[in-house]
Amino acid sequence: MKLANKIDHTALKPDTTREQIEVLCNEAREYGFYSVCVNPTWVAYSNELLKGSEVKVCTVIGFPLGATASAVKAFEAKYAVEKGATEVDMVINIGALKDGQHDAVKQDIEAVVQAAGEKALVKVIIETCLLTDEEKEIACRLAITAGADYVKTSTGFSTGGATKEDIALMRKTVGPNVGVKASGGIRDTETAEAMVTAGASRIGASASVAIVNDEESDSDY
Repeated sequence: MKLANKIDHTALKPDTTREQIEVLCNEAREYGFYSVCVNPTWVAYSNELLKGSEVKVCTVIGFPLGATASAVKAFEAKYAVEKGATEVDMVINIGALKDGQHDAVKQDIEAVVQAAGEKALVKVIIETCLLTDEEKEIACRLAITAGADYVKTSTGFSTGGATKEDIALMRKTVGPNVGVKASGGIRDTETAEAMVTAGASRIGASASVAIVNDEESDSDY
């Protein structure tokens, strides 16, 4: 199974340095990863480093808690797209979802979708480890209704990451035409392939090199 072109090569730790971003982008070029996924502050630099390559620049919005105001998320997305991001992974308002404020969650997603416009795909991080199966299904349906392109399992910064069961549930809920991204805790080839088999169309990982080389990594994300 060819995995490299399904991987968003990720560096989202708060202490990520300029040198680490350079390594990330160089590895993405070398291995042919689909994108690099970086914090907004690194979007412009990553875009500069990846000029002339097919590697995309992905960033995160309202990350990792999802608890910022919708207007702030929209501004962050607009800024990131202006700096060269072609994909944005936003975190939903998890508390609002659990409170049953479904309209608020949909509007939160819509704000980012509108800010991204036609220039960037929007992936919606639902943080599956904090949700019941029913809440996961609701979150996926709200993402579709709001116009998102993908649903995504996790930030990698909460109590758990992607599972095959969650990927299968999300794929069943969104159908064949919406992307599903597995992220959080994917550190080896076997796990990555299992996620794809379960229905993932994209993998988010910092252990990307180990994954494509059939090795194992102790990376957190």
